[in-house]
Amino acid sequence: MPQPKRLMTHNPTYHSGEPVSAGEEKTRRPIRSFVIREGRLTRGQQRAFEQLWPHYGIDFADTPLDLEACFGDTRPVYVEIGFGDGESLVEMAAAHPENNYLGIEVHRPGVGHLLLQIEKRGLANLRVIRHDAVEVMAHTLVDASLQGVFLFFPDPWHKRRHQKRRILQPTMVEELARLIRPGGLFHAATDWQDYAAQMMAALSPSAAFENCVGPGQYSPRPDFRPVTKFERRGQKLGHGVWDLLFRRR
Repeated sequence: MPQPKRLMTHNPTYHSGEPVSAGEEKTRRPIRSFVIREGRLTRGQQRAFEQLWPHYGIDFADTPLDLEACFGDTRPVYVEIGFGDGESLVEMAAAHPENNYLGIEVHRPGVGHLLLQIEKRGLANLRVIRHDAVEVMAHTLVDASLQGVFLFFPDPWHKRRHQKRRILQPTMVEELARLIRPGGLFHAATDWQDYAAQMMAALSPSAAFENCVGPGQYSPRPDFRPVTKFERRGQKLGHGVWDLLFRRR
């Protein structure tokens, strides 16, 4: 089945060892699942960083994050990793005011776009961190602090030699198990069948998670996951989408 072309990677990182250049043989650098390729900010996006970031943005710090203080309440928190332009995240936050949502993204135009949408929709239950999601998860989010984590249409890194850059790896599954509280949800979606199979292979052996629809099974798209413009274009071309829903035991 032909797959839609990706014009820009937009999901945060998976860390693993990789040799660096000559002269630095003794050091190791992370393998990242994103490459920053972004144009200039629009005037609106620039204004969003200047005026809206102080209200809705959370600066990364290598210290535990108090989510209750960030949102000003104790509602359950869901995180989306690599939200792109924030289309799904905005819709979920607007449809479910009983929850709080935290988006993590590295690309400034997407973050700026989301900030403008927060303002336009008047959303009080959505915050943003602009940083590498793996570092946020490892150093900022605390144990059992999340009700759920979403990973929608991550960069597939479809060339075989690049697949080590895919963000959902067994090490990431271990981190998700630490952060998601019992009964919470991990939900991934991809339009690349071989990546869906790799996700299933990474998640299924985990004793911390159970497949919500049965071992080895992909889920129908749940109502709470909005269909994005990218996904609608793919559907018109006959592309498939695979959803994986796993519950924290």
